[in-house]
Amino acid sequence: MIEPHAPAPPGSPPSWGGPCGPEAPARLPVRPAVGRFLVLAGVFVCAACGLVYELELVALASYLIGDSVTQASVVLSVMVFAMGLGSLAAKRLRGLAAAGFGALEAALALVGGSSAMLLYAVFAWTGGWGGLWADGPRILLVAFSLAIGVLIGAEVPLLMELIQRVRRQDPGGAVADLFAADYVGALVGGLAFPFVLLPFLGQLTGALLTGTVNAVVGAALVLGLFRRDLTRRARWLLLTANAVVLALLATATVLADDFERAARHAVYGQDVRVAVRTDVQEVVLTGDADGRPLDLFLDGRLRVRGSDERSYHEALVHPAMSGPHARVLILGGGDGLAAREVLRHPGVRRVDVLEADPGLARLARHDPGLSTLNEHAYGDSRVRVLPGDAFHRLRATPSGTYDVVISDLPDPGVTASTKLYSQEFYGLLRRVLAPDGRLAVHAGPVAAHPRAFWTVDATLRAAGLPAVAYRVGARDTGTAPGPRRAAADPPAPRGWGFLLAARTAPAPRLDPAAPRPHTLTPGSLARGAREAARTRMAGLPPSTLVHPRF
Repeated sequence: MIEPHAPAPPGSPPSWGGPCGPEAPARLPVRPAVGRFLVLAGVFVCAACGLVYELELVALASYLIGDSVTQASVVLSVMVFAMGLGSLAAKRLRGLAAAGFGALEAALALVGGSSAMLLYAVFAWTGGWGGLWADGPRILLVAFSLAIGVLIGAEVPLLMELIQRVRRQDPGGAVADLFAADYVGALVGGLAFPFVLLPFLGQLTGALLTGTVNAVVGAALVLGLFRRDLTRRARWLLLTANAVVLALLATATVLADDFERAARHAVYGQDVRVAVRTDVQEVVLTGDADGRPLDLFLDGRLRVRGSDERSYHEALVHPAMSGPHARVLILGGGDGLAAREVLRHPGVRRVDVLEADPGLARLARHDPGLSTLNEHAYGDSRVRVLPGDAFHRLRATPSGTYDVVISDLPDPGVTASTKLYSQEFYGLLRRVLAPDGRLAVHAGPVAAHPRAFWTVDATLRAAGLPAVAYRVGARDTGTAPGPRRAAADPPAPRGWGFLLAARTAPAPRLDPAAPRPHTLTPGSLARGAREAARTRMAGLPPSTLVHPRF
């Protein structure tokens, strides 16, 4: 039964949220102490959901767009700015705190819960178009950061009003209680995202489930605890809005797997054969059927193209193996292709593959297509996979352990691998190399990114490992074949650049005692060294852990 209300004075807030102004106590169905606890519990859950939305945007943008530092900076800075705007905007809703908070949580649940799916959709189906759509994922990232930030920022003033309506207390104490619940909720959300939501549910379903929790808690708090502050019309509007939001999120959750498969086909083409998410990254294999070459993508970036991978791996491995090579360390190389080239040389007794993603190594061992391509390198008893962080492994490795180190890592411009191109890391490699040992480094396309390439050279020299450069070509590097991408985008950088380093500058040559490579000859190696030398940039500072230059 709706209690009659006295007529509102002129200038009072609109009637749909009830007659209770900022100073009116709430008419609660429970004791004030219980009501205060329920409000703080709602703050806790909403804060956890808000941080999950934030981390979801950062993670997905880093995966889709690249450069995690830039994407995190954009999301965090835009979101914090938008939170300020939301706090200011919420001042106008203080007289309608209960109704305003209910509407705000419904909107936040819908926007935050659907953000990952919509961002992925724009990337998959418009990422290869020209014009404005070429930057569609970046534009949408900023738009979601603004919208979610405004909605999160508006929560605190309204919750402050609600908790004061439950039981009037000193403003300082109310603020302390509110922010304590908010910060603890943020902690739980921040830990739940990488350790629960991402590994068990994935990015899309995790965001949708978070939105569902957000909507349920927001609606329960307002319609359960503050329902007497709302008119009948306000209650029905909030109930209907939340029902619609929950229905949309539930439908999206049911369709999430089908959506992900369709989006993956839009990004990688129709011949996706394997798509798995390991503990570290998403691994996709395409081709290897009906005569199509096998391609390997890691987090959306092309890492192995079966049609020309031999040119890359022969150029990376064979020059470094010209000399003592009984004990070899491969950094990265979980696909087993660098190990394949190492095992072709007689006299190899031990090959350690230091791979951060053991899941990739398992796939390379058991997948028929990839294991055939690496010639079953992981079936050789001399090959061991060493999982874990390269820094920790190398710091615990005795000096002079390896005759050859092969650095088969992504380009230095990829943020996740930047520390493995630092002076400190090369200092560790110098220590584990034998006195006459050699280090081969894939340093990115020298012609397309000469500054990054020659910064690697300067970093090696600063670590006491002078190097000689050479290049071979060519392939499209680091590009996922999205829809109409080839027609819309400029040509991707072509060719690979390498550095061969030792305590004294080595000369790149091939081991005459080893089997002849399929694609590399002494003449092409010498020609590649001359071509790389013509691009040299002198005077570049080295890259360090605290001052990365890439």
